[in-house]
Amino acid sequence: MSRHDRSLKTVAPAPLPLRPQDETARAPEPETPAQAAPPQETQDRAPEAPKKGGKKKKAVLGLIAAAVLAAGAYEGHHYWTVGRFMVETDDAYVNADITLISSRVQGYVSEVPVQANQHVKAGEVLIRLEDGDYRNALDTAQSRYETAGDTLARIDAQIEAAEAAVTQAEAGRDAAEAQLQNATTSADRVRNLTERKVAAQAQLDSATEALATATANVAQAEAAIASATAQVDVLRAQKAEAEGQRHELELAVEQAKRNLDRTVLRAPADGTLAALQLEKGDLVAPGTRLAALVPDSGLYVEANYKETQLPGIEPGATVHLTFDALPDRTFEGHVQSVAPATGSVFSLLPADNATGNFTKVVQRVPVRIALPPEAVETGKLRAGLSVIAEVDSRTADGETPTAVAALSE
Repeated sequence: MSRHDRSLKTVAPAPLPLRPQDETARAPEPETPAQAAPPQETQDRAPEAPKKGGKKKKAVLGLIAAAVLAAGAYEGHHYWTVGRFMVETDDAYVNADITLISSRVQGYVSEVPVQANQHVKAGEVLIRLEDGDYRNALDTAQSRYETAGDTLARIDAQIEAAEAAVTQAEAGRDAAEAQLQNATTSADRVRNLTERKVAAQAQLDSATEALATATANVAQAEAAIASATAQVDVLRAQKAEAEGQRHELELAVEQAKRNLDRTVLRAPADGTLAALQLEKGDLVAPGTRLAALVPDSGLYVEANYKETQLPGIEPGATVHLTFDALPDRTFEGHVQSVAPATGSVFSLLPADNATGNFTKVVQRVPVRIALPPEAVETGKLRAGLSVIAEVDSRTADGETPTAVAALSE
C-alpha cells in the first residue's frame, strides 16, 4: 500500500462516553403481553372476520332491496288500481257565502253590543243607530194618514148630501110634471071653450101662461137633477183622489216604519262576525260596509283544476279532501258544479291574447265541491284555508269505485 493510499484511508472517530440517561434511553423496553406475538390459534382465525362482515352486509342490502321492491310493487298496484283515476290539485281553498253587513239608512252609531270574531245567532242585534229622526218621520206620516181618513169621512158626508139633493130635485121634477099636465089639460079645455065662444079670451091667455110656467118648472127640475148628479160625481172623484192620497200616506207610514227598523242591524243567519270596525258615535252612510258574517252552514271548497284535468270531473263525482288545518284526517265530499268559464275570464283585467307576444298558459277552471257534514262539525274550518282535493274520476258517472274496479278486472 502506498503512502497516498494510506492518506485516503478514513479514520473512524473514537466513541464518546455515554451518560447515564442515554444508556437508559437506549436500553430496550421489555415486551408486554399485548405486544407479544399472538398465538398460532389467533393467527389462524384472523382472516375469518372479513368473511362474516361481508355476509351481514349482503343480508342487509338484500332486505333493503326486498323492501324497495315491495314498496314499489305496492305503489305500482295502488297507482294502477286507484292512483291513475285520481285527479289531484293543491290549488283549492275553503270558501264561504260571506254576507256583508251594511246599513240602508244614515245615522250615528249609538251601540255596538257585539265584538269581532264573535259567534252570533240569527236575529241577534249587531249595531244600533240613533233613531230620533226616524221616529219623528214616522209620527208625521201617521198624522197625515189620520188626517186623510178624516178627509174621506167628510167627502162621504158630502156625497150623501148631494145624493139627497138629487132625490129632492127628482121630486121637484115630478111635481113640475104634474103641474105641467094640469096646465096642459086646463089650456086645452079653455081653448075649446074659447073656440065655442063660451070662455073669454082672457081665460085662454091665463091658461096658456100657466102651461108655459109649468113647462119651465119641469125644465128647471131637470136642470136641478143634473146639477145634483154632477155634484155627486165630483164628490166621488174627490173621494177617489183622497183615497189615493191616503194610500200614499199609508205607504209613507210603512216606509217610515221600515226606516225606523233599519236603525237596528241584526244578524241574517247563524255565523261568526268578522271585520267589525265601528265605534259609538261613528257616522254611517247607506251602503257602507260595516262588518262581514261568515255563516256556519255556508262553507264549501273551490278547487281550480287545469283544463287538461277536466275529463272525469263532473257533478256528483267523489272527492277526497285533506285540509292543512286537519292534516291527520281525510274527508269525502262530492263535486257540486263546474264553472262555465275559466278564472281568467272573470278577473278584473282579463288577458288579451290578441297581441303580438303570445305565450300559451294552461288555464284553470273553478270547481265547487260540497263539504260533508262531519267536516263542518269539526269547527276547525275557516274560509281561505288550503285544501288538497283529489277527484275520483271513476265516480263521475255515478258508479261506485268498487264497482268500477270490479269491471276493470
